[in-house]
Amino acid sequence: MHMQQSYCSPPSLSLGAAADFRKSDPQMEFTMSRKVVRSSKFRHVFGQALKTDQCYDDIRISQMTWDSNFCSVNPKFVAMIVDASGGGAFMVLPMSKTGRIDMSYPTVCGHTGPVLDIEFCPHNDNIIASGSEDCSVMIWEIPDGGLTSPLTEPVIKLEGHSKRVGILSWHPTAHNVLLSAGCDNVLILWNVARGEAVVRMDSVHPDLIYSACWNRDGSQILTSCKDKTMRVLDPRKGTVLIEKEKPHDGSRPTRAVFVSDGKILSTGFSRMSERQVALWDPNNFAEPLTLQELDTSSGVLLPFFDPDTGIVYLCGKGDSSIRYFEVTDEAPYVHYLSMYGSKESQKGMGYMPKRGLDVHKCEIARFYKLHERKCEPIVMTVPRKSDLFQDDLYPDTVGPEPSVEADEWFQGKDGQPVLISLKDGFVAPTKAKEFKVHKSLLKTSTASAGNPHDNSGEVQSLRKEVKDLNAAVEELTKRVKELESKQV
Repeated sequence: MHMQQSYCSPPSLSLGAAADFRKSDPQMEFTMSRKVVRSSKFRHVFGQALKTDQCYDDIRISQMTWDSNFCSVNPKFVAMIVDASGGGAFMVLPMSKTGRIDMSYPTVCGHTGPVLDIEFCPHNDNIIASGSEDCSVMIWEIPDGGLTSPLTEPVIKLEGHSKRVGILSWHPTAHNVLLSAGCDNVLILWNVARGEAVVRMDSVHPDLIYSACWNRDGSQILTSCKDKTMRVLDPRKGTVLIEKEKPHDGSRPTRAVFVSDGKILSTGFSRMSERQVALWDPNNFAEPLTLQELDTSSGVLLPFFDPDTGIVYLCGKGDSSIRYFEVTDEAPYVHYLSMYGSKESQKGMGYMPKRGLDVHKCEIARFYKLHERKCEPIVMTVPRKSDLFQDDLYPDTVGPEPSVEADEWFQGKDGQPVLISLKDGFVAPTKAKEFKVHKSLLKTSTASAGNPHDNSGEVQSLRKEVKDLNAAVEELTKRVKELESKQV
């Protein structure tokens, strides 16, 4: 059946005259076409699973029912929480070690209870943190090339929670600052280099913490809690800046992340157990900017936001799909783009930092999907005909360099992310540079037993002492000059 396209012409014009009117007014034609289809370079993002020989096979993924990602990745390694008898373990594989993984492959197995969450340090690809049912957080150093024997001794062990630790999140810009949240409803900020719990928030959340994340420069923390309240916190004071009760009416877990311009995207459930996604403006928490219902599945939606493209990916635990949306400034603000679907459901999901992507293939995201017995990389690309570097897809992105040290940050100094260009691909820092970080961390692990401060801490305190003495000398010199001038 032939469909004739109808145009919105002014009532006083005939159809022929209307066509002439449009020819003479291209602005009108542009406006009309905009109304039909929203233009976006991400309308055709294409998701594809890699071939079997590029997957990580024969891995027994953890059977725990905890709602964390169970996977963490960076340009060097992929880490997955695995089943372990008599304790907790996770496996760390070099990116290149694809194919079938031998049953005897060494694991990181120092926890006495199941591991619930793992996360690589954004500033050092060889450092990974793990939280466990044994109430502890451990920091591990993975050698280049991966493990050759089981790793049982952490670089440092952080103890301060009284119940299992289910959420970990490294500070995005401050070196060696780690957030942990436990089932004791306590949120702790650690100075990892010193092995100290610097900020302890034990009266903010009256119930189980479902999610906790930083904003882009790490000056705020966003949490969602079982008491159906979403909170924005001042991390150093441990106080609540703003809160929103019942962002979603349902009683099932809510997740929340910061997106562009300080806005907040939350996923949750309606009273009828329908899954929802909502966007909020913290300056006006009364009503959401948008709230959309997705489906009636029961899995918690894990949101991953890419600030470079404005795309948020929603991966449901137990789903077999990844939905993606573009977050913009125009209503309805959260625009559905497409969905990657497959046959097998996901037990967890790792998200590669932008510096680990292949820019020559126009890859804008890569996920590591956990099945029952394997880990499958899924690549998201924007098809382009040109082989040249696509500037519009790859603005300068967050690099591995921190902008402030832990001590400075806890004293009140904020740092913006240090950005890098991906035009020539990401080049890892030199080994010597990384080794310094490792050495200082290793010093603290031995020092934490005897001396609570590491050498860098001592140097800083000596510098401060010298600075104070110089200031005192200057003050005294000034005073002497004043007294001398009075005598004259």
